[in-house]
Amino acid sequence: MLFIQVRTGRWQPKQPLFVYVILFLLVGDNLENIKKYMNLALEQAKKADINEEIPVGVIIVKDGKVISKAYNKKEKYNDATKHAEIIAIQKAAKKLGDWRLNDCVLFVSLEPCLMCMGAIVESRIKTVFCGTKNIKCHDINKKIANTNKISLKMGFLEKECNEIIINFFDKKRKK
Repeated sequence: MLFIQVRTGRWQPKQPLFVYVILFLLVGDNLENIKKYMNLALEQAKKADINEEIPVGVIIVKDGKVISKAYNKKEKYNDATKHAEIIAIQKAAKKLGDWRLNDCVLFVSLEPCLMCMGAIVESRIKTVFCGTKNIKCHDINKKIANTNKISLKMGFLEKECNEIIINFFDKKRKK
């Protein structure tokens, strides 16, 4: 692994190589797996859009296998807590028989809100890949992630994830 010295005087890994090594260890072979899982999350977001829900989709992966998938269902159940992340975490915990999702990776089309970020922290998920930033929550999410040693990665299929959110709200405004 290549290392560089930063202003603090400590030796640290170069970001790109370090990121690829971590991604390899967490997700498997290569960045194609990340794209594959993000595409699955985007498919879930499209289901939400079809059902006139805010189009957010989530996939939870453990040991290279999808163990849970979900999309927003707030309107369907008239319940403010039925966010895709919460539903997916509940399904994953049920499937594994444990609320601790230590070795799981979460893929989400839109960066989590504060409620969902809290659920991610409490379920002990340590890696989250986001399609696009949630401008309302990004700064506080970075602090929460750093405090809880969660790897929060942004910008995977960003164009597609942005597009589905923008189109959804454009349709809502026209009604």
